[in-house]
Amino acid sequence: MGYRSKTLGIFAFMIVFFILVGYLIGQFFMGDWILGSIMFLGIAGLFNAVAYFYSHKFILKAYRAKVVDENEAPRLYNIVKQVAFEADIKMPKVAVMPMSIPNAFATGRNEDNAVVAATEGLLSRLNDEELKGVIAHEVAHIKNRDMLVMSVAATLAGAIAFMARMAWFQLFFGRRRGNPILLVALILAPIGAIIIKMTISRKREYYADEQGARISKNPNALADALEKLHSENKRNPIRKGNPTTASLFIVNPFKTGGFVNLFSTHPPMEERVKRLREMAADFSYL
Repeated sequence: MGYRSKTLGIFAFMIVFFILVGYLIGQFFMGDWILGSIMFLGIAGLFNAVAYFYSHKFILKAYRAKVVDENEAPRLYNIVKQVAFEADIKMPKVAVMPMSIPNAFATGRNEDNAVVAATEGLLSRLNDEELKGVIAHEVAHIKNRDMLVMSVAATLAGAIAFMARMAWFQLFFGRRRGNPILLVALILAPIGAIIIKMTISRKREYYADEQGARISKNPNALADALEKLHSENKRNPIRKGNPTTASLFIVNPFKTGGFVNLFSTHPPMEERVKRLREMAADFSYL
């Protein structure tokens, strides 16, 4: 399924989902399911429009990513420029996140507004070849047009997860307990995970690894980088942030286990590294 089909699928899912929520709330709280459905249909349309046009901006702001130029981050900027040239795509914007944990992601609707964001920790912990491999992975996502699907899915899943928390708060601390909003709360939380898992296939990460290795011409450097990132992020995960955005990062930056695993979209690191090592042993990838 192409990126346009998947994006439209997410939007269609959101519309149907919010109509269902509107029906339930309208039926049980407003006494008019038609009014509730129309109201939440409007909310779905608003969410979809905002997610399509502004999801990448929200994500950059959430992680305090600052767009930089060549003078501000010459090493990172020049590597992104080199990789973009080798991948035959437009030069994306470059951003730096003020985080000590090494990680990176790409976002944006298309090549015209694509952004490659790297943490300060990534720049300090990787050598040039390893950094080039990571950037090549992110550029592969841009080239494959994965960013729109990933950014929209993460934004909408985050909105649904927020609604779920509000519903649970109302259930346990509101005056009217035991009401039908429990039904809404029960289905909202896992829906965020379902959206991510339905749209962000693990195959995307494998393919971005493979294509990134071909672009950088150094599978071992990317494998080494992934091992470093996996170890660092596992030992010191992000404390603040939304797990629904985990799919954007090259390595899951959040603590694994429990509810967070519902949102896990990354393949096992051992398998990713194994595939890259096998590429390195096979010179035909060049």
